[in-house]
Amino acid sequence: MSASEKTLLYDELPFWSAPFGILLLDTLIYKKNIRVLDIGCGYGFPMFELADRLGEGSEVHGLDPSDDAMEVLKDKIRLRDVTNAFAVQGRGEDMPFGNGVFDLIISNNGFNNVNDQSKVLRECFRVCKPGAQMVLTMNLPHTMTEFYDALRSVLENLNLQDCIAAMDEHIYDKRKPVEYLQALITDHGFRISSVQPDGFKYRFTSARAFYRHYLIRNFFLPHWKEFLPDGRQEDILSEAAKLMDEKAEAARHLEISVPFVCFDCRKAE
Repeated sequence: MSASEKTLLYDELPFWSAPFGILLLDTLIYKKNIRVLDIGCGYGFPMFELADRLGEGSEVHGLDPSDDAMEVLKDKIRLRDVTNAFAVQGRGEDMPFGNGVFDLIISNNGFNNVNDQSKVLRECFRVCKPGAQMVLTMNLPHTMTEFYDALRSVLENLNLQDCIAAMDEHIYDKRKPVEYLQALITDHGFRISSVQPDGFKYRFTSARAFYRHYLIRNFFLPHWKEFLPDGRQEDILSEAAKLMDEKAEAARHLEISVPFVCFDCRKAE
């Protein structure tokens, strides 16, 4: 086995995904011989974990639009010899499945990242059977509020009101309030059995460590820079870092909050 294959086989689960996924897996109703759809499955969590737990006779289909994800998923399926997991390339807004074929739909913080949540929910309703369970986890608007509060203070001091408005629009676009999500889910034919709020925290020694974290550097910073003025992005982020470091020094660490919610839903019989 090559080094690259070992990397694929023993790929570590990102810390970011784990807390959401643990609650999701604890919320599922486990049955034999069911068909499952994981929307926005990424590189395979909790897709593979659920496939192993359900065992032979069940199928877990992971749907994701990414070419990279498809390549990794197919290699993992081969290397792990998971016979009941299937990688399917596609978008949640236009699923390549027939009507009424799934007993369970899951999405582990993938629902936040689709382009049109209403279209995805319509497709979920179409492809799942009557009475099917749907479990969704997603992070909430106060995610990383410690950073956004510091950045807001800097932007207010610089009288950059347009940037503040763009930041608020970015937050709302990526992370909807619980009340909005509840209404959206029920408006598309699902009954909500439970709404479970939860959350976790990252701790860092400094704002620099926070900015340098792999997740932040690759998946958050590029978007943050989009709503900051060209040529001033680094200076503004540095000023926000100073404010965060002041709090970190007083608390002996920088704490970054990630609140999230888990919806347990059913399609009407």
